[in-house]
Amino acid sequence: MAGELIASIHVEVAFALPSKQRIVVLEVPNGTTAADAVRLADLPSLFPEVERGFFERAPLGIFGKALKAPANHFLADGERVEVYRPLEIDPMAARLARARKQQQH
Repeated sequence: MAGELIASIHVEVAFALPSKQRIVVLEVPNGTTAADAVRLADLPSLFPEVERGFFERAPLGIFGKALKAPANHFLADGERVEVYRPLEIDPMAARLARARKQQQH
């Protein structure tokens, strides 16, 4: 019905390590922010090897697009919040290392 308020929405929260990936499906109240969804997903219990405070300060995105203010991004039904890890190696440094290695062969 037009103008009807939706009480809850379904969203996903995704996080990955090189050896393990998880997508947590949540039903959350309408008005939940991206930062709220990450807290509700309880990722520290799924990834005990990751420092607990990491998830509170990690950059977040929606379907590959970084969020500038996750605490202000209200989620829509069906959105996937992605928790990003820092790069292990600078992409430029990795390319230079590969180029040097190829030159040696």
